Amino acid sequence: MLTEHVHIMSLLGTAEEIVGRKKFQKVVYIGKQLGMPFHEKYGFHMYGPYSEELTIRLDELKQFGFIRETHEECSGYSQYRYQLAESGREYLTKTARSWTCHDEKVVVDELNACTSKFLELTATILYLQPASKEEVIERVWTLKKTQNYSLEDINEAYALIARWKQSIAESTFTH
Repeated sequence: MLTEHVHIMSLLGTAEEIVGRKKFQKVVYIGKQLGMPFHEKYGFHMYGPYSEELTIRLDELKQFGFIRETHEECSGYSQYRYQLAESGREYLTKTARSWTCHDEKVVVDELNACTSKFLELTATILYLQPASKEEVIERVWTLKKTQNYSLEDINEAYALIARWKQSIAESTFTH
């Protein structure tokens, strides 16, 4: 199996469950920007950074039976839940080591606890860098006008990005 698939499975095993396709996209993108071993290519779309490669990998992993995708109807919209299937857990145990250690798990758990809306903001900020903070704020307010992000939201995202980067930099991946 390809290394990139194993990294996605390892992330899902660490997170235990990720609710929402948009959230999955943002967790992987932010993780990649923080230095986690993700290699999917991203472009900017309506909800921020998006990777067709990640969508394809998730579909492949679902077809292999390594992950479970559960579809739910919630208040007029579709929501998807992702979990590592038992066969995926066995595969990781037998053939690969998890790339996460304590510090990465803490970051993954914190990312997973954030709302999709906040992750969209955080991913957008990372996508717009290395522009200055002032330029990023103006672009966020232009590109994401309908989201009504406040300066407080943006400052919170910047603070978390800095903390997560420091946490990841201080740890070592075992992949």
